[in-house]
Amino acid sequence: MVGAARLPGALMAWDLNRLPRISLHSTSLVRAPEVALEISRRTLLLLTANVSVFLLNGMWLDRLIICYQAVEDQLKICGFKRDADVFELFLSQKDLTEVIDLSRFKKLKYLWLQHNKLQGITFLTRNYCLVELYLNNNAIFDIGGLHSLPSLYLLLLHHNELTNIDATVRELKGMPNLKILTLHQNPLCQYNLYRLYIICHLPEVEFLDRKHFAFANNVDKTVFDDPEDAVLVRSVKRSAMGITSLNWDTVPTREEKYLDEKDREPAQMLTITLR
Repeated sequence: MVGAARLPGALMAWDLNRLPRISLHSTSLVRAPEVALEISRRTLLLLTANVSVFLLNGMWLDRLIICYQAVEDQLKICGFKRDADVFELFLSQKDLTEVIDLSRFKKLKYLWLQHNKLQGITFLTRNYCLVELYLNNNAIFDIGGLHSLPSLYLLLLHHNELTNIDATVRELKGMPNLKILTLHQNPLCQYNLYRLYIICHLPEVEFLDRKHFAFANNVDKTVFDDPEDAVLVRSVKRSAMGITSLNWDTVPTREEKYLDEKDREPAQMLTITLR
């Protein structure tokens, strides 16, 4: 074959029957650029997504490195040489958005993290000896994990972004030693009965938003700075009076007794509760 004899040696070694066949149909030639363009778009999107994830991970690592450096600087300033000797850390006004895991400091009791840009506190789940925690002036919207700090005595959370009062109270119920709490300047404070709700569900707290009240078991001995709080709490704690009587709507009349062939349900009792 004259045509085959003119082919280079490398092409002669190929099996011509296995080479991809290109259809010369007009529609295939038209769609070929479209398919190539679609493949290019998908490849570009994949590369963009990978680059975005890489950049986000890089930013997250940079933030952790900044926090790590801040912690190390504080250890040098305070002269701590062992993690077991650390009982307090000053990390306020460091422009922190992330905090490294602080569980290495087993005896940490006092932690200052106010005036940063924190959004969560998941890094504090294993600091069981923590007594005072300053988290005010941040951007915290979730306090999940605080219930694992049973020794906490003082907690400042004012000027944050807490919106769910039920979730907040549910998390704070796990701290029996909590006596001082601040929550003002949070969106949840717009709830009309905010103070009453906190007082009733967290009776162990003695100072709420820098106002003192002693919530005793006997409501008559409870002391409040705001008289409205006293009235609301006493109305809730007041003894209930119940009045029980027969619900005459469920009692059949004389005619119904004889005309009704089916068995009727027994008469019911009606209870009214008053405070």
